[in-house]
Amino acid sequence: MSVINTATATPSTTADQVTVPRPSKKRIRWSSVVDHSILLFGAFLMLFPVVLTFMTSSYDKLAFAKTGLQFGWSDQFINNYNKAMFETSGFTGEIDGMTMLGNSLILGFGFAIGKIIISMLAAYAIVYFRFRFATFAFWVIFTTLLLPLEVRILPSYEVIQGLGLANTYTGLIVPLIASATGTFFFRQFFRSVPEEMIEAARIDGAGPLKFFIDILMPLSKTMIAAIFIIMFVFGWNQYLWPTLITTEESMFTLVRGIKQIVQSITDSNKIPEFTVAMALSIITMLPPVLIVVFFQSWFVKGLVESDK
Repeated sequence: MSVINTATATPSTTADQVTVPRPSKKRIRWSSVVDHSILLFGAFLMLFPVVLTFMTSSYDKLAFAKTGLQFGWSDQFINNYNKAMFETSGFTGEIDGMTMLGNSLILGFGFAIGKIIISMLAAYAIVYFRFRFATFAFWVIFTTLLLPLEVRILPSYEVIQGLGLANTYTGLIVPLIASATGTFFFRQFFRSVPEEMIEAARIDGAGPLKFFIDILMPLSKTMIAAIFIIMFVFGWNQYLWPTLITTEESMFTLVRGIKQIVQSITDSNKIPEFTVAMALSIITMLPPVLIVVFFQSWFVKGLVESDK
C-alpha cells in the first residue's frame, strides 16, 4: 500500500517543482538614448529663443527697458499684439501689421506658384521634347544654382528700375521665379513616369498639352506640394530683394517692415517698443510654420516617394 502511495505522489511532487521562467529585462540601447538626447538638445536650442521672445512679447516696454528679456507671463499680451497688427506706425505713420501680412502672403504665394509653373514647364520640355542639346540646356539651368540672388542683384535691380516695376508686386515676384532646384526635382520625377503610360496616352490621341494637364499634373501632386512648401518659406523669408525694390512703406513685407518700424519708434524722447516688435516677429513666424506642420506628410512623401 505504501508503495502505491509513493508512486502516485511522485508526479505531483515533480509538477510542483517546475518553475516558470521570468521574463527577461529589456536591455537599454544606449545608442538610441544618445541619438534622442542629441535631437532633444537641438530642439531646445532652436525653440528656446522663440519661447523667450514669445514670453517677452507679453510685457510692456518699461519692463523690457529695465530688465531685458523676460521669463514668465504678463498682462500686456493682447495689447502688444493688437498694436503689432492694427496700430499704424512707421516713418509715414500709415502702415500696420495687416498690410505687411498681406504683402508677405502675396509674395510667398506668388513666389511659390510662379516657381512651380516655370519649373514644371521647363522640366516637361527637357524630358518629353526630343530637341537637340536638351541635356546641355538642363545643365545650363542647373549651373545657375552657383549664381544666387546676391550675385545677380545689381543687374536685376537695373532691369526692374528700367521697366518701372519698383514698388510693385510684379517687381517683387517675377525676377525670382526662375528655379533651377524646382526644375531639377520635376525633371527627375518626370523621368520616373513609365514609358507605357506615355505610349497609352499617345494611342488615345492625347496631345502634349492634354498629356501634361490630365496625366502629369495629377501624378505630380505630392511633388508640387513639396516644392510649394520649400518655395513658400524661401519667398516668405526674403529680405534683401524686398529691401532693394520697395521704398514705399505700403509695399513692405513683415520681414522687411519689422526693422523699419523699430527704427522709426526709436528716438531720444520715447522708449523703443521692442515688445511690440517681438510680437510682430512671432506673427511673422506663424504662416510658414503652419504650412509646414499641416502639409508635412505631403512634403515627405513628395521628396522620398520612389514608386510613381
